[in-house]
Amino acid sequence: MADDTVKEAGLGMLLAVWSRRKWLAILAFAAPVAAAVSLVMFMPNVYRSTATVLVDRQQVPEAFVRSTVTSALETRLHTISQEILSRSRLEALINRFGLYSDLKQRVPLEEVIARVRGDIKLELKSAEVRGQREATIAFTISYQGSDPGTVSAVTNTLAGFYIEENLKARERQAIGTAEFLKVQLGETKNRLDVQEQRVSTFKRRHLGELPQQMEANLATLERLHAQLRTNADNQTRAAERRQALSSQLAEAESLLASGSVGPTGLVGLAPPESSDAARLAKMKQELTRLRTQFSERYPDVVQLAAEVAALERALAEGKSSEPKTEEKPAPPQPTPQAAPLSPYVLRLKEALSEAQADIKVLKGEEGRLRDGIAAYQARVENVPRREQEYVELSRDYESTRELYQTLMKRYEEAQLSESMEQRQKGEQFRVIEPAIANTQPAAPNRVRLLLMAVALSLGLAVTVVVLAEHIDTSFHSIDDLRAFSAVPVLVSIPRIVTSAGLHRARWRMRLAASGALIGLVMIVGIAYVVAHGNEQLVALLARGGS
Repeated sequence: MADDTVKEAGLGMLLAVWSRRKWLAILAFAAPVAAAVSLVMFMPNVYRSTATVLVDRQQVPEAFVRSTVTSALETRLHTISQEILSRSRLEALINRFGLYSDLKQRVPLEEVIARVRGDIKLELKSAEVRGQREATIAFTISYQGSDPGTVSAVTNTLAGFYIEENLKARERQAIGTAEFLKVQLGETKNRLDVQEQRVSTFKRRHLGELPQQMEANLATLERLHAQLRTNADNQTRAAERRQALSSQLAEAESLLASGSVGPTGLVGLAPPESSDAARLAKMKQELTRLRTQFSERYPDVVQLAAEVAALERALAEGKSSEPKTEEKPAPPQPTPQAAPLSPYVLRLKEALSEAQADIKVLKGEEGRLRDGIAAYQARVENVPRREQEYVELSRDYESTRELYQTLMKRYEEAQLSESMEQRQKGEQFRVIEPAIANTQPAAPNRVRLLLMAVALSLGLAVTVVVLAEHIDTSFHSIDDLRAFSAVPVLVSIPRIVTSAGLHRARWRMRLAASGALIGLVMIVGIAYVVAHGNEQLVALLARGGS
């Protein structure tokens, strides 16, 4: 019973408040609702159309034809967008389709162009590639406006602009690359011709027999080195032979001195062969060997022949200078007893003398070989100045020729790439979903806006009533007075209504209703002025609602 009493008291209080503040609540609700409904209803419809463009990759495999267009697709798309959204292109688009005719009369053309840029949207669609970054496979172009047919036509035109500009950009880049390589190839060809002419003239003037001389010098130097190596081997073998004979001779003499060798083989001491005669024999033997290999004008042959002749003259003069005296019987002198020598010891001594003579001849030959090697080495190392110039000219010519061949190869590749772009076999754009005229507007969402307006108006009306009740300090019932003061209430006088008061109340009501109606009409008119044709307001509400 207590709860029912409380509920009845609360309901009664609400009814009393409604009775006192109903016109205020109605006015607080009606004014914003009228403004919101007017705005929503008078706002223009904005239609959006979207075209989807697919990115077709190069149709010819890159293993056969390498494209010279190496810029990234995303970079090229942004470049094309800047070209399409330039002032001249957008101004031509506005004049072609008669866009924003009302707006052009109120604002400068720059603001209209900025409005067009804001209404055009480009969105990239990417796909993930394993092991690589995301690759753009398609993109969408959308445009919004008040007329659905015009919007779809503008969208398709923009898609055509992207396709056309992509083809032009790729072809322009391919042609530019080919032209650049062609110019570089021509300049390199001229430089190559000049250097080739210089090399040819230099060869004709200065290099008649130089290559043959260089080749002969190198061959002679190689032969002298080979002879020096042979001489060194011969000296090594001769030294080893001398060492072995010396050891054998010492051993034989020690055995002979100790009497271990019998007298059967003892003979007198024979005079050793002259060392000059042995050297002369060796030199003649070497001269014979050289004459079998080289001609009489060969430097070593000439030098060795001169030495042989000089040695022969020296020996001949030595024999002729001996004094010829009459043979007189010499007084008998005691003949010294020579130590008996065996034939084995004699042969060892002869062989040792021959080994020493061979070593002497080999050392002389080594000196001549080293002198010849030094002379020819100087000839080879001291390259003539003109040969050095020839080497420098040849090096420059070879470098230029390699550069020319490289440029020629790249120029041929650039020509193939240019032909591929002109035949539209490279990367290109293709519309797979053209824009169509939508019958349903993209904005504004009137149902949603009206529901939001009603909810906000109700909240405003309740807020206004609560504030009015909070500000009002008058007592509306005896209970309110008794609750406020402890003084007992003796009597309650009801409100006395007279015909004059009732007449005045009716006039006030009519004036208030007329004022409210006029206010609502003004609100509706202002809303019409603000919302009619205001696509910017539609875009703002669409962004705020999203």
